[in-house]
Amino acid sequence: MTRPPSGRAEEIADGVYAFVQPDGSWMINNSGFVVGRSGVLCIDTCATERRTRHLLAAVADVTAAPVRTLVNTHHHPDHTAGNGFFPTATIVAHEQARPEMRALGLPGNDGIWSEVDYGEPELAPPFLTFTDRITVWADDLRCEVIHPGRTAHTTNDVVVWIPDRSVLFAGDLLFHGGTPFLLSGSVRGSIAVLEQFLAPLGATTIVPGHGPVCGPEVVDEVLAYLRFVLAVAAEGRAEGLSPLDLARRTDLGRFAAWTDAERIVGNLHRAYAEESGAPLDPAAAFADMVAYNGGRPLRCLA
Repeated sequence: MTRPPSGRAEEIADGVYAFVQPDGSWMINNSGFVVGRSGVLCIDTCATERRTRHLLAAVADVTAAPVRTLVNTHHHPDHTAGNGFFPTATIVAHEQARPEMRALGLPGNDGIWSEVDYGEPELAPPFLTFTDRITVWADDLRCEVIHPGRTAHTTNDVVVWIPDRSVLFAGDLLFHGGTPFLLSGSVRGSIAVLEQFLAPLGATTIVPGHGPVCGPEVVDEVLAYLRFVLAVAAEGRAEGLSPLDLARRTDLGRFAAWTDAERIVGNLHRAYAEESGAPLDPAAAFADMVAYNGGRPLRCLA
């Protein structure tokens, strides 16, 4: 299986870099870093040791200063599995990220995704946590780390907003060219967060959790998909269809070109659970995504 090329660092504002990893599909996330004279703020790590070492090399190509602060935008392992390779960094995240990360553990080859060489990562949960917002400084550059106030992609999403550069590191609140995934979050919550919190920030440059750097137009693209999921789910529930059966008959339209289309199944599981109030079974949702994929493990090129 051909792996996508390694990530590359792109300076998107003075001293602010996006580390973009193509093709942005399962376990291939974006990171970033902000360079100060005496230290670096890094935003997220990667799913594998190899990819995280490429991120560290990209930082070292720009500056000899150490990474002093590492912000995790949420607990998922594609953004956090490499935490242990940042021994000089204070690891910062929302307070709910720590227990969620410890409960989920490190990624492994469990038959859901195609096999990946994860290397030898070490679980390293955040040890500085907060509930609402915290400010990190890179010299005199203010970097606001903000929880949007409700469950969206996960319970513990945070963004890194750099108002003086109009740059937003959005984590997985936004995907660009990839299918959003809400299994451990909320479809309605995500819509509310994008409309009421993220869009009003007015960022001109956005680093999504997955996919190329973009502008504010990506917010409307993701909102369109989320509203599509709710509309499809309402029809399916009215007809008594299971999420898998509903997904199989659903025409994804313009969203079919986005990576990881099978996430429609997981998103419908989440939408059904939200509307019914019933508990969601993540294992059943992933099994249905594999079934939607023809019984094959989901494509993971990390």
